[in-house]
Amino acid sequence: MPSTNRDIQALDTEGLIDFTRRLVRVKSVNRPEEGLGEAEAAQLVREQAEAFGWDVLVEEVQPGRPNVIIDVVGGLPGKTLLFEGHTDVVTEGDPGDWSFDPFSGDLADGKILGRGAADMKGGVAAMMFATKALQDSGPFHGTVKLAILCDEEELMIGVHDFVTKGHADGVDGAIVCEPEAGEVCNVQKGALRLRVDVFGQMAHGAMPHQGKNPITASALLIAVLASLEKELQQTHGKHEHLGLPYITPTHFTAGSLPQLNVIPSQGLLTLDIRTIPGIDHPALITRIRDLADDVADETGVEFEFSVLVDRPPTETSVDDPIVNAVVSAHEAVTGKPAIYGGVPGTTDGTILWRDAGLPVVVYGPGGKWIAHQHDEYVEVDDLIAHAMVYVEAARTFLAG
Repeated sequence: MPSTNRDIQALDTEGLIDFTRRLVRVKSVNRPEEGLGEAEAAQLVREQAEAFGWDVLVEEVQPGRPNVIIDVVGGLPGKTLLFEGHTDVVTEGDPGDWSFDPFSGDLADGKILGRGAADMKGGVAAMMFATKALQDSGPFHGTVKLAILCDEEELMIGVHDFVTKGHADGVDGAIVCEPEAGEVCNVQKGALRLRVDVFGQMAHGAMPHQGKNPITASALLIAVLASLEKELQQTHGKHEHLGLPYITPTHFTAGSLPQLNVIPSQGLLTLDIRTIPGIDHPALITRIRDLADDVADETGVEFEFSVLVDRPPTETSVDDPIVNAVVSAHEAVTGKPAIYGGVPGTTDGTILWRDAGLPVVVYGPGGKWIAHQHDEYVEVDDLIAHAMVYVEAARTFLAG
């Protein structure tokens, strides 16, 4: 049975709360073009890790955008477990939409308030303090690797760099500590983001037959893709935890400043495509290109595609040891049955799953739907409970 009482005594709950609040106060918004980024938050992580007595590896992926990587060895033979999180947060938007300072880190009514409290500085703090509690409760099997990475919210350069440099080699399973409202998420939606440049021919609005209208052609392509979306939904159905796949146009421009009597020569369309297990991304991209070729033949325009983001849907078996470890730990700590769920967006876990071949489960403190909204918060009780689950899950998984 998990040694829950011993680990409760080892977990520094006050330190966990304080560190989460300090992380939230750091404005690590993913806006490098404005001089904002993860460096200060990564430095805070480094200082806390060194205060724990750990050796810390800091690698800059891009200037001012560091990954922080820590190995904590238990002293007994066993597996290697990866806890993964990120230091960047999305924009706070208009501070006037918040009922408190977005970067206050205030503690009120049992909640830590601020941008990133749930997504996912609470998870980063919980996995760090859980690992320290595991270490302080005595020798343990195997190794815990902590990966606190940059740029999850945009192009995921942090996790790509982590995998490319071989840091995932030898890892047996990963817990991604994103906020999932207590659900054990063994599946994640995939994401494809495509840029479509549309090249036509300028003409007078009174003589459209003299030109090739990128707006009309783009509208035809969007209509064709709506039909493809329905086909995908009918073919693959509604996933139990992830819902339906979607193909969503998110942006369109044509020309520069509009001139009402001129057909522009080019346009730009972007697509946000969300997939579920069973949908093959390369095959889907080929299908979309073929449909665009048909529209191009009909209209005379040219479509040029760029794949901006390619993150596959992931599915780890509920029988996998990493999933079982989280389930058993959740039930031991909370006294409640585990609820399986799915990640509606995407996490760094998609890259760990595809490119490093790791079994991945996503489980972390905070509400699933509070991420990226104003008035973000994480409940203190939830933060502590998840840290306790991490301790027990690690002990169970590492011992095999």
